[in-house]
Amino acid sequence: MATAAAAAAAYMAFSSFHLSSSVFMRPSLSCRNLRTIPPIRCSISSPSGEFNISFGSGRKEAPKDKLVSEDAAKQDHSFQQPPSHPLFIPWIVRDENGNLTLQMTPPARFLHAMADAKTTSTGVKKKKKPTKAVAPTPGPKHSKAARRFYNENFRDPPQRLSKVLAAAGVSSRRSSEELIFEGRVTVNGSVCNTPQTRVDPARDVIYVNGSRLAKKLPPKVYFALNKPKGYICSFGEKESKSVILLFDDFLKNWNKRNPGLPKPRLFTVGRLDVATTGLIIVTNDGDFAQRLSHPSSKLSKEYIATIDGSVNKRHLIAVTKGTVIEGIQCTPDSVELLPQQPDMSRPRLRIVVHEGRNHEVREIIKNAGLMLHSLKRVRIGGFRLPSDLG
Repeated sequence: MATAAAAAAAYMAFSSFHLSSSVFMRPSLSCRNLRTIPPIRCSISSPSGEFNISFGSGRKEAPKDKLVSEDAAKQDHSFQQPPSHPLFIPWIVRDENGNLTLQMTPPARFLHAMADAKTTSTGVKKKKKPTKAVAPTPGPKHSKAARRFYNENFRDPPQRLSKVLAAAGVSSRRSSEELIFEGRVTVNGSVCNTPQTRVDPARDVIYVNGSRLAKKLPPKVYFALNKPKGYICSFGEKESKSVILLFDDFLKNWNKRNPGLPKPRLFTVGRLDVATTGLIIVTNDGDFAQRLSHPSSKLSKEYIATIDGSVNKRHLIAVTKGTVIEGIQCTPDSVELLPQQPDMSRPRLRIVVHEGRNHEVREIIKNAGLMLHSLKRVRIGGFRLPSDLG
């Protein structure tokens, strides 16, 4: 009853203090052993609100008439008996309503903070000894059956020597054949004069004019080019306005973007005459170019022809019938007169062909008695010229 009355009086005394809502108080204790914590005596000096906490010495006081030696006092302090009554450590906190309360246990917030606190060592850090570099572990060894399966299904098969030289960017396929016939190409130390010889750049050692061919072939690249007027599709040292020259900046930065890989040798898929603009595909994939440009693929090509003068029904019928080019009748797949646009006064025709003869569309329009102002290709098969491509 006395303890409960003291706790109630302590609560009434501390409730008059102005404390922050997020701050709690506890007496600062410094102890290493619970047995040496002195008991706490709570005394209320007056009912006005004074709350005094005093800490007892915890040791038995010797009578005044008895002298105790220093050794005995030290021994008595070191081996002191724990107090018979429980310790009383008050905690003053605010509850959810903002009222001050007195409790016997620390707040949960304080316990969580103590649990999450990181301990730091005050000792001197020892210098770590430098670790020896560990050699990288070799890769897994595959069986002969696994290597054979990989070579048969994933590795590129050996290709013709002239094709490998062209893919490596040495020169065109025809120029590569001339180099082989002249004896300027060696394979595994021997001169090779047969362009059809099957070689693998990753395994065979190939030299061209004393320079070794790279083991890795350049990756396949594909570009859709909006060919401007005045440029030709053939590429040569004397050609000053070839469409391949438009890729100079790309080829100059090739080594930065693709270190360790040789530069691709670019060429156009098919051709457009110097006055025709529009879509043309540029790549270094010979097989892809062959499939696209060969007549057996029968890919349709769409052109927009701008006509000088007027176009009537008689002209449309003549264009639909087509014309004879090099002894072969060339007939367009479809012909359509496009609606008039406010910013263009000249009529326009959409013409779709699949033959791909030289100057086929120009000859068809000329045979119909029309004057061609400009010609633009906008589609090759399923590849259409992007509207935002300058």
